[in-house]
Amino acid sequence: MKRRDFLMASVAAGALIAAAPRAFAQELTILGSVPSLGFPFFVHMLNQIKVEAEAQGVNIIESDGQNSAPKQTADIEAAIVQGVNAIVISPLDVNALAPAIEQAVNAGIPVVTIDRRVDGVAGILAHVGADNVKGGEAEAQAMVDAFPNGAKLFHLQGQPGAGPAIDRNLGVHNVLDPLKDKYQIVFEQTANFARAEGLSVTEAGLAANGKPDAIICANDDMALGAAEACVAAGFTDVKIYGFDALPEALVAVRDGLLAGTVEQFPGEQSRTAVRIAVAFAKDGTAPAETLVLLTPVVIGKDNLDTAERIGETK
Repeated sequence: MKRRDFLMASVAAGALIAAAPRAFAQELTILGSVPSLGFPFFVHMLNQIKVEAEAQGVNIIESDGQNSAPKQTADIEAAIVQGVNAIVISPLDVNALAPAIEQAVNAGIPVVTIDRRVDGVAGILAHVGADNVKGGEAEAQAMVDAFPNGAKLFHLQGQPGAGPAIDRNLGVHNVLDPLKDKYQIVFEQTANFARAEGLSVTEAGLAANGKPDAIICANDDMALGAAEACVAAGFTDVKIYGFDALPEALVAVRDGLLAGTVEQFPGEQSRTAVRIAVAFAKDGTAPAETLVLLTPVVIGKDNLDTAERIGETK
């Protein structure tokens, strides 16, 4: 090989070697973390994180918190060690997960929270969620509209410490507390967002208080458990309201087992969060808004076709 050709080949090889790290740097990896894949809501949310990550051409590390704050914390810490480019997370407990999220922020990793907002950590890139206070208000108002002359109610609350549980509870009480002379909450207790607890807690409420006119639940799993308890007791005319618009709940609304469920568009939340995280990780593009809140709507028989997951119903 002539000296000139050798030098040109060497320069070209050097250019490829120099370019390799830059090309590799463009292969972004994000952590997608949800509280527990034991809940259909979070299965859908993580699936949509993966869908958007694929569309954006980035790698995804999937994290199932397994309903354990220490497990979800460990997943975040492992992701920091691995040097992920961004984290998209729905924290199990907004307080318990705050230290790990702060650790990620301090490590220079952009964090976008979804569904559950962490207020105590500075530097979180953005939060994408539903306005759960408005969702709770809409759920309670749907019940009021169904019983204009008043009603006796059960209220099944969500998991203590979870942001959506706190906000939905606030929304329900915003509507009902000024109307407490007509709308009496005779039984109010957490069922931890779980169907089995929704069943057992409702059974306890029925045994102690008799049949209610309506049951307001902070998610669909609890609502479906409450419906099972009411059917077993022969109280098939109790109006039960859920929250999340799961496919099974949409079928229950269609068939009259539930009176309604609140749609909070979890897929759109997840996809939006990934887009924000990836844009910042790629070139530092900051989101136009650091707080993106979708407005929930109550789904009943009359507007079933507007539900995000209506295509998954059978």
